[in-house]
Amino acid sequence: MIRQGRISVNGRTVTALGTKADPATDRIAIDGRPLRAATALVYYALNKPTGVVTTLSDPAGRPTIRDLTRKIRQRVFPVGRLDYHSSGLLLLTNDGELAFRLTHPRYQVRKSYHVKVSGHADERALQRLRQGILMEEGKTAPAEVEVLETSEHKSWLEIRIAEGKKHQVRRMCDAVGLPVEKLTRVAIGPLKLGRLPPGEMRPLTRVELAKLFEAVATAPGAAV
Repeated sequence: MIRQGRISVNGRTVTALGTKADPATDRIAIDGRPLRAATALVYYALNKPTGVVTTLSDPAGRPTIRDLTRKIRQRVFPVGRLDYHSSGLLLLTNDGELAFRLTHPRYQVRKSYHVKVSGHADERALQRLRQGILMEEGKTAPAEVEVLETSEHKSWLEIRIAEGKKHQVRRMCDAVGLPVEKLTRVAIGPLKLGRLPPGEMRPLTRVELAKLFEAVATAPGAAV
């Protein structure tokens, strides 16, 4: 099947025999149809605190999200990332198809962040963020930006983007002269952080799951 070009991993056709993939974290498909998970699919919301890396292990010995999720019996992985100094909503699951769609730019799932920056967020800076910022990888897509609170020395913004470039929100704000002091992700599409305490997690409700699947036009564990 590999020689016939029928196997793909994360949307790319496999051409080399012996290629390795992890069914728990990779989207493996035959003739475009994803393999179904052999274990029960689970979905958790986690409020990642600062000072924790969004990986399951860390060579530097820093705390990881695995330290916060040991009570989950199934093997899960984070959908997207938050950097070491950022906090907020992470979705943990073993549903590779949902994870793929939530992170792929094609599906335009917006992530919302509350961002505290140094300096006054004037209209010129806001317009630059809304129009897109030129980075090494290219220009960012236009962001939705709302001022929550501002003063001469500090500003609170809500920034909504559908991309996932490395440290994107921090780099965008740096580019307009508003360095980030604090960054918290408060929503992934229709899924909200709410009042979940830092370091705590909870299973998603049926209503939340239905809204997530609707947002990316899929069903649990399988593409439409």
